[in-house]
Amino acid sequence: MPDPEPTPPPGPWSVDGRVCVVTGASSGIGRAASIGLARLGATVVLVCRDRGRGEAALADVAAAATAGQPSLELADLTSLDQVREVAGRLAERDRIDVLVNNAGQVIGSRQLTADGIEHTLALNHLAPFLLTNLLLARLEASAPARVVTVASTAHHGARLDLADLQLERRYLPMLAYANSKLANILFTRELARRLDGTAVTATCLHPGTVHTRFGQTGSTWLRLGLMVAGPFLRSPESGARTVIYLAASPMVTGQSGGYYVSRKLRQPSAAARDDDLARRLWDASALLSGLTGLTGVAGQAGTG
Repeated sequence: MPDPEPTPPPGPWSVDGRVCVVTGASSGIGRAASIGLARLGATVVLVCRDRGRGEAALADVAAAATAGQPSLELADLTSLDQVREVAGRLAERDRIDVLVNNAGQVIGSRQLTADGIEHTLALNHLAPFLLTNLLLARLEASAPARVVTVASTAHHGARLDLADLQLERRYLPMLAYANSKLANILFTRELARRLDGTAVTATCLHPGTVHTRFGQTGSTWLRLGLMVAGPFLRSPESGARTVIYLAASPMVTGQSGGYYVSRKLRQPSAAARDDDLARRLWDASALLSGLTGLTGVAGQAGTG
């Protein structure tokens, strides 16, 4: 007897009955967004690095779920091989309606991943760049679909030099972070351009300054600063609101390429609106992540 056809999602946009993949879902904004989406009826797939924290988050999301039961995928997204592996497993699903690129970190000293790539660039930018590209066929097949990437107002402090993407000449923790957040916005802008005419949209956001595990691997001064500022920071639930809005709201149906703050469309920095820089960053990212030469959106020419 053939397998039954998967139930199609409802007509007007909502996440009820849809599959939402959330990276960095074991804590903070990712965990809060996963719980919120599950409450709205989504079937949430949590992508986490640590099994113990991932299973704890999975239990919380399952307790909140009103429809499909959530599941857990384990992957260290600083590893390009593990990004490819988890993308392969995710692509085997019947559908993916929403991809939330949330995983991110700031670290106190320059470190290289197993691939020889600067850690902050690898996790905060190259991982979502690669994962999104590898899942585009499934997203397009599930369309209408959405890609939501968590950026930051920190992008205003970026000094992105494509000749020194990995900050070999002068590494500063917050500069690495700011550059990666600018890269998130430029990636969203270029992705939206490449997806024009499809039913897949790409948006990004600043969640606010949130009291999460962020910064625990940063410098002593960053950890102390966050400790002092803790009582004045947003809760993860507050920070997740714009993520959930961009994933679930019919108000942003068909809207692509935008940067949102507190669920409002906002104008990012001048550098973040530089289309030429966005295209050149895409090409550099394709080289670093091994996407160059692929067909489809990932392999389109960087100009035009």
